[in-house]
This record gives sequence, C-alpha cells and structure tokens, in this order.
Amino acid sequence: MSTDERAAVRRRVDRLRVDGAVDVVDDLVAVEEPLELQVASADGPFRPVAVVMRTPDDDGVGDEELALGFLRTEGVIRSTGDVARIGHCTTLVDADADGNVLQVRLADGVGVDWRRLTRHVFSASSCGVCGKATLQAVAATLPDGRVASEVVVDAPLLQALVLGLRDHQTLFASTGGTHAALLASSTGEVLAVREDVGRHNAVDKVLGAALRARAPLDRAIVVVSGRIAFELVQKCAVAGIGLLAGVGAPTSLAATLGERVGVGVVGFVGAQRLNVYAARWRVRP
Repeated sequence: MSTDERAAVRRRVDRLRVDGAVDVVDDLVAVEEPLELQVASADGPFRPVAVVMRTPDDDGVGDEELALGFLRTEGVIRSTGDVARIGHCTTLVDADADGNVLQVRLADGVGVDWRRLTRHVFSASSCGVCGKATLQAVAATLPDGRVASEVVVDAPLLQALVLGLRDHQTLFASTGGTHAALLASSTGEVLAVREDVGRHNAVDKVLGAALRARAPLDRAIVVVSGRIAFELVQKCAVAGIGLLAGVGAPTSLAATLGERVGVGVVGFVGAQRLNVYAARWRVRP
C-alpha cells in the first residue's frame, strides 16, 4: 500500500532538543478527516447512518472498502452482491466536504433495520448497557451463537505475520500515526493490508477488501498493530473470522466475547512468546 497524497500532509514542526536548540523541520502527519456514510434501500432515499474519522486515499477505494466492511460487520450485507451501487456523493454544495460523503445503495430485497444501524450498534442498542447484554447482542447475530470458522494455526505462523506486519505499514513509516490490519489465510498467505488512523477503520477496510476479492473469511485470520478492543472482536465475529491477533493486549470484554463466540484472541505476539486469551484450541504450540 503506497502512501497517497491525501493520506498524509506536511506540517511545520518545532523540534526541541535536550541541549535547548530548536530545529524547524517539515514532518509528515497522517490525515484524519470525517467520512459520512449514507445508505439507501433499493428504491428509498439516502440516510446518514454514521460519521467516522478516517484516513482518506487518492482514488476513494479505501472509503468504499471501509463502508463495505462496516456494513458487513453491522449485519446489513453479506457480500458485494447486496450492494447495487457505491460511490462518493457528487452533488455536494460545500466544496470542503468533497470526497467525504459516501453513498451506498442496497440491492433489491436487502432490508435494513434503521433504528439499529448506528456506529456503535451493539453498545447503543436497547438490550442494555451491561457487559453481559452486550455479549448476548453479538452472539444473537451468529448462527447458534458461535463463529462457524474452524480455522486453527500454528503459533510460529502467527508470530511471523505479526512481526512482519511493520513491513507493510508504509503510511506508519512516514507518519508514525496510523494503525494497520492484515488479513491472511490459515496457511500464512497475506491477502490484504490496510492502514488508517482508526484501528476499527483499518479492520473495516481489510474486510471490505476481502469482500470485493471474495476471499473465504471463514478460513482467514486478522492481525492488528495495536491493542485488541471489544469492537474488533465483534467485527471479526460477525464477518466469520475465527482468529484475531495483535501486538498489544486485549481488553477484558474483548477476551470474554472471544470465548463466548469462539473467536481466538491472541495478544502480546512477539518473537519469544504470545498470549492466547480466548478459544485456546485455535492456536497450536
């Protein structure tokens, strides 16, 4: 993934040294801009359903992947066949918003529960605000309340993928300000890598790329560059991913959700060790 012109900008930086000297330098900074996602049924009007802060790209493909991944992990679509059209709005009055409104028209027969389609659908739903209710809300979206994936991988393969992730992070190398998500097969083949200022956006993008490529998600794993929060496990579960690994720690609710729905949660992956927090059977020593 190359560094797009829209993904990073140069800013003047005063660099203070310990000896008291000040150097004025140009530094690359990762771009963060809002993206409004609008969705419409086959014959209905577009409705704004989410505003996410994301890293844009030159051709807008990243925005489309983000939208596809978002709609998949919110249970609105299951494949690109559920989408009739996707693209940026071209009738905006505000020139500053150009490229920051994406519209998705769904195919015939694809229904939407508009009340539930919010950016934090599970945590904001009427099921309640306690952790137990939140876990039940996610499990209720899955067949039999569990992920159907039977993926099992060797620990050295996970270590190689996580330690090799940095080699794919070109935007991070330039700015130091982005997260990354990598999708790989159970045999270690890298299928897609995406970067974004938001870790959940990076996961949505990589899942959207997989939908477009028609990659079999039930035989895939996701690797992330940071900590593993509940929302990332939720996204993997709804998409059918059986294993999520990262360089950082999971939260308590992320580990509990992984155990509840059968998503392997692996944290602190390094050269010498890794910690399996949920679905221990998915990782072979």
